[in-house]
Amino acid sequence: MLSYSSLKFYGDSMPFGNNSYKSAKTLGYLNSQQALADYAVLIRSLKQNLSSDSSPVVVFGGSYGGMLAAWFRLKYPHIAIGAVASSAPILQFDKITPWSSFYDAVSQDFKDASLNCYKVIKGSWAELDALSTHDDGLIEVSKLFRTCKALHSVYSARDWLWEAFVYTAMVNYPTEANFMMPLPAYPVEEMCKIIDGLPKGASKLSKAFAAASLYYNYTQTEKCFNLEGGTDSHGLHGWDWQACTEMVMPMTCSNESMFPPSSFSYKEFSQDCKKQYGVKPRPHWITTEFGGYRIEQVLKRFGSNMIFSNGMQDPWSRGGVLKNISSSIVALVTQKGAHHVDFRSETKNDPDWLIMQRKQEVAIIEKWLEEYYKDLKQN
Repeated sequence: MLSYSSLKFYGDSMPFGNNSYKSAKTLGYLNSQQALADYAVLIRSLKQNLSSDSSPVVVFGGSYGGMLAAWFRLKYPHIAIGAVASSAPILQFDKITPWSSFYDAVSQDFKDASLNCYKVIKGSWAELDALSTHDDGLIEVSKLFRTCKALHSVYSARDWLWEAFVYTAMVNYPTEANFMMPLPAYPVEEMCKIIDGLPKGASKLSKAFAAASLYYNYTQTEKCFNLEGGTDSHGLHGWDWQACTEMVMPMTCSNESMFPPSSFSYKEFSQDCKKQYGVKPRPHWITTEFGGYRIEQVLKRFGSNMIFSNGMQDPWSRGGVLKNISSSIVALVTQKGAHHVDFRSETKNDPDWLIMQRKQEVAIIEKWLEEYYKDLKQN
């Protein structure tokens, strides 16, 4: 069984060493098709070296890795007999999924936890903008946000808050976890408890800051916060390249969102990518290469042995497969699940629904294996 957890250009896997991110020439190898081909070669090589040509392979992946797992099953059905794709937003491209769905989902998580909490966060952006227009606005923002150094831009504070709320919605796990940051169980609810527990007279912005601090300082070890010039602690800068080439996922904020309303301009996005990497995005390449439109009709005809698991607390779930496509292409959807929570290590505090979901996945995979060995004997 193969897991898409270690990928070229991410973590310590740098094919060109320190020069891997040097130019578009080296970064050109960072794309989904190359990743799939690499795994295909790796699996064949392993099976030959281990004298196990007939051994079945099931691929697993979460998030981007989940997309790769699903696509691997479609592109290399002769190499993998099945795929488990957790939190895989393979429908987040072109106009298959509404562009506002991601931020609408983040907002819904906070609204479900507390309507007041949602309203406070929604109103905090205007307060931040108003504060920034003061003569000493940046000094005031720096003081409120307990920054280690004076801020150069109010957008740094805005991005800091934005990131905290988005990532917390993604990892709203039912148990204490340390995936993006150390966080308590159901951190969205904990953030909202902080907001709802503060005095009514406190500003919305100060409440939003207090809530976001849970994401950055749950361990209570930070004396101040670095909002500018920080490193890419999550190792996600490779995704910026992919977003500027093949992984074009337009996102907007609707009026229902708790974030300021925004639109998407492909022209502006393309100009930014050209400026940063010297490349133009290919907005329709993923659906050309892997499909996505009318996925039920298409996969029902030729696909098989795929599990799409999604938790509806995860904002990426809106771009995932949420309904069964056939008897062997199934969607496992949990209302309280977050970003690939089924792939997290088992704990004694796991809720019943999560335990049941994992058991379902194991049972389905066991069925795939039984069918494979049955066919093998007949041949």
